[in-house]
Amino acid sequence: MNLIQTIIIAIVEGITEFLPISSTGHMIIVQKLLGVPDSEFVKSFIVVIQFGAILSVLVLYWQRFFQSMDFYWKLLVAFLPAAILGFLLNDLVDSLLENVTVVAISLLLGGVLMLFVDKWFNSYTEVNQEMDWKRAIKIGFFQCIAMIPGVSRSMVTIVGGMSTKLTRKNAAEFSFFLAVPTMAAATGYKLLKLLKEPGGFELIKSNALVLLVGNVVAFVVAMISIKFLISYLTKYGFKAFGYYRIAIGMLLLILLVLGYDLKIM
Repeated sequence: MNLIQTIIIAIVEGITEFLPISSTGHMIIVQKLLGVPDSEFVKSFIVVIQFGAILSVLVLYWQRFFQSMDFYWKLLVAFLPAAILGFLLNDLVDSLLENVTVVAISLLLGGVLMLFVDKWFNSYTEVNQEMDWKRAIKIGFFQCIAMIPGVSRSMVTIVGGMSTKLTRKNAAEFSFFLAVPTMAAATGYKLLKLLKEPGGFELIKSNALVLLVGNVVAFVVAMISIKFLISYLTKYGFKAFGYYRIAIGMLLLILLVLGYDLKIM
């Protein structure tokens, strides 16, 4: 993977990490389009640069992370379901990362869901917007669905929050906060797994610049993406994201049916 490919994939990550359109799905698609071959390092890179994106949350919302310990306990409760399931199903998730068909179907079905989210949940006028234990655990179980590439962690956690009568803004912000421990753990696990592979340390060392550039670019672009999402969701809701997901999912399925080998494009 050269630096141009690294920057392009990192820009895609920064734009899509917090939008409900699946960052992993888009990075897999762009990886194929750029002709970057599948490898253990590339699969790890796609996860590791998401850490750069979620660091933008710490910068933009740093004051929120200096609240009471109750804030961290609720983040932990929401984090644990996906952490446990991810550890148990890691190999299966890795195998799905190579499957463009899974990404396409997930994008399409998620897009259909997006068309109805506002209608289902936007009528709520819940006065109490405080994050409680019940809300935290429910959002945590929603996050487990995002292990399927193309689903979008942002989408399912925001929808999970709205299903507990949080506003779009508050649900989106908690989704951002939850991304911090989730992606930090995923990054650490991927790097540790790569280090255990024969020659893993040398592989990381030889690609240190790629990892650094990828994380820095993802961080900068994600700062802009977060501000856009909060403003857009508050005003317009999810419908545009739904149409976009449906269009991309259908395009990928059409290309697959026509016989295009997306693995080598």
